[in-house]
Amino acid sequence: MKTALVQIGNSRGIRIPKAFLEQCQLRDTVELELRDDHLIIRPTVQPRSGWDDAFRLMHDHGDDTLLDEEAVSATEWDTTEWEW
Repeated sequence: MKTALVQIGNSRGIRIPKAFLEQCQLRDTVELELRDDHLIIRPTVQPRSGWDDAFRLMHDHGDDTLLDEEAVSATEWDTTEWEW
C-alpha cells in the first residue's frame, strides 16, 4: 500500500488505516525502530504486562511458595521487639 507523508509542524507523518491499527494492535503509543533502511512500528508493551496472569498460574500450580524458608524465618527481635 502506498500512502502520502503529511506535514505535522516541522515533522512528517503518515495516516495508518484503521484495519492496520487493529490488526497490529496499535494504540496510543508505539515503538519506532530504524533498521537499515526500514522504519519498524510496533505496539508498546507495558512493563510487567501479563504478570498478574503468570502469578495466578503459579499459585494454581503451587509454585508460589518460598524456596528457602530458613533464610526468612523470624528472629527473636522480629517476634518480641518489632512494632508496626
